Amino acid sequence: MRLKKSLLGSILAVTLFAMPLFAAGGTPQDAATKTKDTTKTAADKTADTAKKVGTTTKDTTVQTANKATGKMLDLNTATKDELMALSGIGDKYSDAIIKNRPYAKKDQIVSKAGVPQATYDKIKNQIVAHKTTAAK
Repeated sequence: MRLKKSLLGSILAVTLFAMPLFAAGGTPQDAATKTKDTTKTAADKTADTAKKVGTTTKDTTVQTANKATGKMLDLNTATKDELMALSGIGDKYSDAIIKNRPYAKKDQIVSKAGVPQATYDKIKNQIVAHKTTAAK
């Protein structure tokens, strides 16, 4: 009786293990490759979604903070990270804005720093250019 149950259990285990291989129509290596490809595709989709959500969240956070506090970002004193938090301002434009300081008017970032007009139009309500005083 024990031998019968043991043999039946072994056959059941082998059948359950081999069934996905037969259904996939290939070898265990084929099944592993398909699983790896599916996992990679899912990870890529998740990363793309995270990038989209992250960008939207960052932009919304900056705009909400500025509206709530009424605080504008001063182009003449802002740090690189503060500038990069603005929509459309990345590493390149933040460096150009810092390099071409001081600004008498906020719209000078278009002519002096090369920020596109469309980007300026998005952020113009979040920035200001206070006149700086010379160090004594």
